[in-house]
Amino acid sequence: MSNTSEDNIMRQGDRQCIALTLNGRERSGYCEPRDLLSDFIRHELGATGTHVGCEHGVCGACTVHIDGVAGRSCLMLAVQAQGRRIDTVEGLAPDMVLGDLQQAFQRHHALQCGFCTAGILMSCADYLKRVPDPTEAQVRDMLSGHLCRCTGYTPIVAAVLDVAARRQASKQAGETVEAAHA
Repeated sequence: MSNTSEDNIMRQGDRQCIALTLNGRERSGYCEPRDLLSDFIRHELGATGTHVGCEHGVCGACTVHIDGVAGRSCLMLAVQAQGRRIDTVEGLAPDMVLGDLQQAFQRHHALQCGFCTAGILMSCADYLKRVPDPTEAQVRDMLSGHLCRCTGYTPIVAAVLDVAARRQASKQAGETVEAAHA
């Protein structure tokens, strides 16, 4: 039996198994090679906190962490996530307890309709890991990659700056305690 090039061609409707780590748990599901990661996460794995807006990577609603870095899940095929670590907004509160960033969004009323919030939270979480003490201008620049029609961004900026300040104060308090015990 000869192996022709037609034997290696996937046909429409062919599905393959994708295994990945979603929010710290090993997960797998089936998708067609053309399926977007955003659709796979939502429809196959049930993580519906990831929203799909523009499907062109412009609005940011679909932002997730891919191996620890914020990225647009509507610009990535699900098959490209094979074996990778994907974190969604559900992973920010794994024990159903809001994280400090989510609490700050709540405190500052940094969400209204909530459609864009998951993507913004994921970008902010990634950004604060890389830039722990940002200025207002830096936060606004980072947020320029997101479209929000409700908040006007000011409460979001306030929430991010609040978290950064609290984390810096906590870090400094921890360093002071360590120095006292040394």
